[in-house]
Amino acid sequence: MSRMEPYDDLSNVYHLPEMWGKHRIFRDRLHAGEILAEMLQPFKDNPALVLGIPAGGVPIASIIANRLGLALDLAVVSKITLPWDTEAGYGAVAFDGTTRLNERLTNQLRLEEGTVREGVRKTKEKVMRRNAELRGKKSFPKLVDRTVILVDDGLASGFTMLVAVEALAKNGAQNILAAIPTGLLRSIETLSSRVEAIFCPNIRSGMVFAVADAYENWSDVSENEVTALLREAGHQGSRE
Repeated sequence: MSRMEPYDDLSNVYHLPEMWGKHRIFRDRLHAGEILAEMLQPFKDNPALVLGIPAGGVPIASIIANRLGLALDLAVVSKITLPWDTEAGYGAVAFDGTTRLNERLTNQLRLEEGTVREGVRKTKEKVMRRNAELRGKKSFPKLVDRTVILVDDGLASGFTMLVAVEALAKNGAQNILAAIPTGLLRSIETLSSRVEAIFCPNIRSGMVFAVADAYENWSDVSENEVTALLREAGHQGSRE
């Protein structure tokens, strides 16, 4: 792996120049996690906390936590999906109820207020259920005076990550880093002003962007897989 560099004028965004704009650059999420772990070496054996966004961010987060000797936990966030396309979202809801809507998109699609309200309600229920099932009765870790490394498998519109950052800040986090294998340039630019630093080896620009295009092998991650990864890590993040 070549030396990571700041991206142009964004001094808090670190990428790998040889991966710029490329597709199918990672074998799978585990490979992506290994590359991010190398980029995050300065945090090895540090009191930092790694928070994976389920489900796709957790395999990557588990590799980072394992390689760097860090605690692992979850930041449960879910996008609010369109009624006719469950892959496309117009906002996101976080584990503490924090909600952000893409008002430009809702206006563009002329979504009725009732449709949006119902979408938010269903997503909040999903997030609360998933948080309870995946984290169990363990309390959320204390974030004050602790570096938080927030991990997902990619950054498209950025709404999921943005609402996660907002929720973490509300819960006391003051030093939040984002670690994402691949990201859309304009979304990274927006996120860069909300976090201390972004580590993203594969930055891509253009009008069309799909997270899956960065991976040779891509599939959904089940909640059972997330549970197994947490069990393997000992769910260290819940320890105070």
